[in-house]
Amino acid sequence: MALPRILVLVLAGGAGGRLELLTEQRAKPAVPFAGVYRLIDFPLSNCLHSDIPDVWVSVQYHPTSLADHLANGRPWDLDRTMGGLLMLPPFQGTDRGGWVTGTANLLWRQADLIREYDADALVVVSSDAVYKLDYREVVESHLDSDAEVTMVTTEVDEDDASRYGIVRLGAGDRVEDYAYKPDEPATVIATNEVFVFTPGATLDRLDALQEDLGEDGLEDLGSHLLPAQTRDGLARAYPLTTYWRDVGTVPAYWEAHRDFLAEDPPIDLDDPAWQLRTRGGRHSAARILAGAVVEDSLVSGGTRVAGEVRGSVLSPGVVVEKGATVVDSVLLPGARVRSGATVRRAVLDDDVEVGERATVGGDGDITLVGRRARVDPGREVAAGARVPDPEDDD
Repeated sequence: MALPRILVLVLAGGAGGRLELLTEQRAKPAVPFAGVYRLIDFPLSNCLHSDIPDVWVSVQYHPTSLADHLANGRPWDLDRTMGGLLMLPPFQGTDRGGWVTGTANLLWRQADLIREYDADALVVVSSDAVYKLDYREVVESHLDSDAEVTMVTTEVDEDDASRYGIVRLGAGDRVEDYAYKPDEPATVIATNEVFVFTPGATLDRLDALQEDLGEDGLEDLGSHLLPAQTRDGLARAYPLTTYWRDVGTVPAYWEAHRDFLAEDPPIDLDDPAWQLRTRGGRHSAARILAGAVVEDSLVSGGTRVAGEVRGSVLSPGVVVEKGATVVDSVLLPGARVRSGATVRRAVLDDDVEVGERATVGGDGDITLVGRRARVDPGREVAAGARVPDPEDDD
């Protein structure tokens, strides 16, 4: 029996506004994670280990930041003569051209290309979550059903449920009700932004919705498409019971790093059977200098630590000078903490410099310092504050 023909579409074109300063000059999927990785590495590595060779990535905001990381797709075995990695930017020249205004709008705009590929299953995934999943298993489960869409689901905290698409399940795995970011969620079972669609039926439905709503009215998948499929009894759930965390907000991004600082992290990123792949090899070994203290932390290549680092994640090229203290923080590439400075419960973006004896953050909300910002010597940046990129003032 021939293997099903599978196309994966990675949604990488959103503005990522909930990550605030971290996405002002980079695409959300290009945001660093756990030192040397980027958020998009998770879905691409899932594709690799699921043995799916055809992956399209939709881009829109800050596309060069993502293109630089993806290059030709080699780390994920997507550098192929036929198929492999394909970037989908906004386009003009047809009646479906134009700026993408939502995920369902994207599928409608790219419908001709998707139809031409003629897949048995279309897997649509976001790139702002940390998890591992065999997409092929979900596809095979979908093809064995009569569903038009299979929604991968997970249980979330009750306080967070209103951020997600929420489903109510009936007999077996049938989805009886779907609500997109409801004010009062009926359950805590959320879609985790992995969907398997039957391509032809779904695209036909989008065409019909577009006739009624207009192209801008299609909005996101959860606005009209998924509710319509659910009302017709054609939606089913595929529960994911292993680790999954959305990192689309600053607090969630910080908390996810805390998860990976545990003695037994939720995902082994170096597992030979499911290694997280990335574009790398551009940094030397980390240097931990005499007198330095490093505890419960992830320290990437190219870092230099002479001070005290506890419960933190240091990306490549980070420098923590002698007498400096970094606690419960995430430092992105090139950040430098000068002698005598203290950084606590903060996220420092690329090339941030914290001057001597300065204090950033505290025991309250997460503090965020934007790319290339300079915290003057002796300055105090309060817990929960936002220090923008200096170029934003131009």
